[in-house]
Amino acid sequence: MRWDAAARPELTPFLLVHGLASNARLWDGVGPRLAAAGHAVAAVDLRGHGLSDKPDGGYDFATISEDLRGLIAALGFDRPVLAGQSWGAGVVLDFAVRHPELTRGIVLVDGGLTDLRDAFPTWDICWTRLAPPPLVGLPLSDVEGYFRLNHADWPKEGLEGSLANFEIRPDRTIAPWLTRDRHKAILESMWGQRTADLWATLRVPALIVPVDGGESDWTKAKRAGTDAAETALRASGVPGRVQWFSGDHDLHAQHPAELTESLLTADRDGFFSGAVVA
Repeated sequence: MRWDAAARPELTPFLLVHGLASNARLWDGVGPRLAAAGHAVAAVDLRGHGLSDKPDGGYDFATISEDLRGLIAALGFDRPVLAGQSWGAGVVLDFAVRHPELTRGIVLVDGGLTDLRDAFPTWDICWTRLAPPPLVGLPLSDVEGYFRLNHADWPKEGLEGSLANFEIRPDRTIAPWLTRDRHKAILESMWGQRTADLWATLRVPALIVPVDGGESDWTKAKRAGTDAAETALRASGVPGRVQWFSGDHDLHAQHPAELTESLLTADRDGFFSGAVVA
């Protein structure tokens, strides 16, 4: 999806990257707001997700980064800021380490700060705990009711974007666009990712936007990960900024206006200066 009909070429372009089992439309509240401020902006359905191709393989970080490299070239974006949520944060962090010359900066929305291996010592335990529930064949009305009940404060575009995670079949049942086998392949690549190594080698500005979900073990782990990331950035002389939010993991769907303002403020402040640190 693109929102850049009135883009000003001198302004920073943005590429928005969704999370695991999600889709580009979760950015429907952010993309148009960035575009209204004059920025070229696009959101991607990563392979296996949404309306993109769904090959059997290629769900590792290296291949996903190559997909993004090709997309940036096709879009004609000059060193965009890449914003990713959850798994997408890990994707843009990985991409920026591999391709700093193509990256003006990154934004990590509630992701890219913790390692699954710290919580799940073996891959089998990780998959047992985090495997997606069986959703194929659920009535669409049940899914709509779930979102309305559990996300009553979300704007319309966030709810509609969440429904776009699923194929809606003629009989009004749903099936996730991301199949279980491909979900498993991505989760295994996430289990193998070591964020500390990536933060130590990152050389472009990073805006870190974690969500405080209360005094949970997950929030505590994110605070520790945020501290470690800031320490690594300071050691490398790379610009880093942290802004905590309260809310849901899908912050971009719940509070798109507030998140957009954080991105625009960082850009106006010159945080995404475009300088790659040698």
